Amino acid sequence: MTVVRKPASDRSQELEREAGIGLRHPHVAELIDRPPPGLAWVEVHTENYMVEGGPRLRQLELIRERYALSFHGVGLSLGSGEPPDPAHLARIRRLADRFAPALLSEHISWSIESGHYLNDLFPIPYTEEALSVVARNVAIAQDALGRPLMVENPSSYLRFVDSTMPECEFVAEIARRAGCGILLDVNNIHVSAHNHRFEVADYLETIPAAAIGEFHLAGHASCEIEGNPMLIDDHASRVDEPVWRLFDATLARYGKRPTLIEWDNGVPPLEVLLDERAKAQRRLVRAAGEDTRADAA
Repeated sequence: MTVVRKPASDRSQELEREAGIGLRHPHVAELIDRPPPGLAWVEVHTENYMVEGGPRLRQLELIRERYALSFHGVGLSLGSGEPPDPAHLARIRRLADRFAPALLSEHISWSIESGHYLNDLFPIPYTEEALSVVARNVAIAQDALGRPLMVENPSSYLRFVDSTMPECEFVAEIARRAGCGILLDVNNIHVSAHNHRFEVADYLETIPAAAIGEFHLAGHASCEIEGNPMLIDDHASRVDEPVWRLFDATLARYGKRPTLIEWDNGVPPLEVLLDERAKAQRRLVRAAGEDTRADAA
């Protein structure tokens, strides 16, 4: 197991009662000029800021003056057979050293083949071999970054015939072997449970609470493929009611964590995002109050 070197100040604990939003280009100027009351943090896609300078980094500097930051990567390809690209890791490290994000995360997927970056996050089989590869890659990444990394549970639409374990066990075992954290995407659990007909209670029962550092919430779409109803994690709408109910159950089981509203496609006006954030914030406040009463008892 790798030894994770934590930052001197773990700012993520300061955000555990806070809901944030993803930073999207249409909202950047407004968030800089008119910071909404109560918004403590925003998430950015790490690869969008891997530049040497210019207006994009200047905007991020101004954002950092107003909000805590979360870096959410899409390019490490932790599920690839080859170790993470050292040059890519070095770019993330330089950016993280400069901006000191409170949270740092990546996906359990692969997106690189023979040095070519593919514009998607592809699934992996849940086997012992894949588990060893992903845990190794996560450990390499954490050592190179000098920071704890969270890995996000995927949304899935197919299952590999070679898989030998359920997804929840796979994710939990990565955290154990690599000494990393888990970004628990509640919408992804709902989507995958619907598509593959597994019980969300079993999923929550398996994921270790101590490893969870953040929650994600998002919207999804419904479709039909060859007569089978499917849910697609498209991040293009408000959080659906069943996902809110699952979030309530997640908070009841694990307690509060920093919680993000993701909205990547068909980005709405900022007030819509903030309204979704307010719904999550009310639930976090309620969970915090229940934690306090439990401690007093």
